[in-house]
Amino acid sequence: MHKVIGRVAIVGGFALVLAASMTWANDPTRVRGTIEDVKGQTLVVKSRDGSDVKVTLPDNALVVGIVNASISDIKPGSFIGVTGMPQPDGSQKAVELHIFPESMRGTGEGHRPWDLRPQSTMTNANVANVEQTVSQVSGRTLTVKYKDGEKKIVVPPDAPIVSYVPGDKSELKPGVKIFVAAAEPQPDGTLKASRVSFGKNGLTPPM
Repeated sequence: MHKVIGRVAIVGGFALVLAASMTWANDPTRVRGTIEDVKGQTLVVKSRDGSDVKVTLPDNALVVGIVNASISDIKPGSFIGVTGMPQPDGSQKAVELHIFPESMRGTGEGHRPWDLRPQSTMTNANVANVEQTVSQVSGRTLTVKYKDGEKKIVVPPDAPIVSYVPGDKSELKPGVKIFVAAAEPQPDGTLKASRVSFGKNGLTPPM
């Protein structure tokens, strides 16, 4: 029983810290790439554009694992993030979806531009209530609502769907693919990141 309580406390604490550390600034420095080397607290990363960047992690940096999920994990009432491409009818075609843990509900809520692809957007919102979406979820079309509006999300079969799990710095090794949502440029040309997400079991974070 004590072990179970301890695990719940750890996971709950992870979610609270993760929620507090998520940054949705308009123009942050983001890093998407593969770790080539680890030198102490610094990750040498080959970014997706082919450049080499050095990402330094402070002692208290949050490390988050990204794992595969499925459309069946998204229920009416779930809080999700969607990278989408605007469609002519006003809907968003999902490029990827990530499912937030319950204690992160409300993180970055809203609809904004995103830089995964040209013209892409990010929508963090609640899947609408059961009456409105129960059939739409099974049909791979989601209606999501946020404080300033709502969007229809069309989810193609090949759209990656992922969720979050606690991670550890020891898992950040050469060959691991990472995503840093907001890094702070340093005078020496490195980037400082308080949070890094990595794909577990070879997964590429789709965000």
